[in-house]
Amino acid sequence: MPDTIALYDRVKTVIPPFEWPVFADDIEAILALKQQRNAVVLAHNYQTPEIFHCVSDITGDSLALAREAQKTEASVIVLAGVHFMAETAKLLNPDKTVLIPDLRAGCSLAESITAADVRLMRERYPGRPVVTYVNTSAAVKAESDICCTSGNAKKVVESLGAPEVIMLPDEYLAQNVARETNVKIIAWKGHCEVHERFTAAEIRELRRSHPGVVVLAHPECPPEVVDEADFAGSTAAMSDYVAERRPRRVVLMTECSMSDNVALQHPATEFVRPCNLCPHMKRITLPKIRHALETLEHQVTIDPAAAVRARRVVERMLAVR
Repeated sequence: MPDTIALYDRVKTVIPPFEWPVFADDIEAILALKQQRNAVVLAHNYQTPEIFHCVSDITGDSLALAREAQKTEASVIVLAGVHFMAETAKLLNPDKTVLIPDLRAGCSLAESITAADVRLMRERYPGRPVVTYVNTSAAVKAESDICCTSGNAKKVVESLGAPEVIMLPDEYLAQNVARETNVKIIAWKGHCEVHERFTAAEIRELRRSHPGVVVLAHPECPPEVVDEADFAGSTAAMSDYVAERRPRRVVLMTECSMSDNVALQHPATEFVRPCNLCPHMKRITLPKIRHALETLEHQVTIDPAAAVRARRVVERMLAVR
């Protein structure tokens, strides 16, 4: 299996040799199935290394996956991530088959708000544009004016030229963005179950036990965590920070697999790993990706009326530079 042997060299520092045979058969099958199906695998930064580095064709944060999804010429897209990401890929590729390997791969943020909630917010705050985080269902996006990601939220908010906006559903992201702009932001009380668990006290303890550590935090973390960190940004921004600054020792306050994936690209940096696991991301496995390609399950479908409006909202976000 020359292909899988070469692939193991990419991940050998985070996957022990005795574990590799468990993955190799599925990896080899997935590589062959991608060719047969004219398929690509899009993998979020939170996917495990054997998925992220060995079977994915496109990797990145939500913004990068949304942009790249538009460019693929493949007939089939397998989204190794959570359901809202698969919906976004389907919105941007309505004529392609988009698969989510596990229908239960959800998101606490996406589940914290409904389309009816957005309509009620509009009634309560008439005239304010609605900026909706990409971590939401297509139905919620359809009720909004524009989407954003953690990487472009400030740009999106300011692109509207409004003195006050509604920003949904992540309360902490909204609070962190509000501190960087003069636009008044009305927030919803949704939280990411991964990032809301980090604390400022945890960072102070990390600095005590790991002198000189550079702390990078995701903006879905509480504002007091962001205040204690050396840098806050999207998963792509955190990865870029490590690549450009090359810190001797770093900790990423985000989902567990992110550190493994970035560490493989920067072996000279020591990664301290107090992370929080996303149970939804971890529902995606190599056997499930293989099964999706073998059976073309589970296909993502979106109500056509909602899809038209939601697609417009996502495309409006992608037009913001």
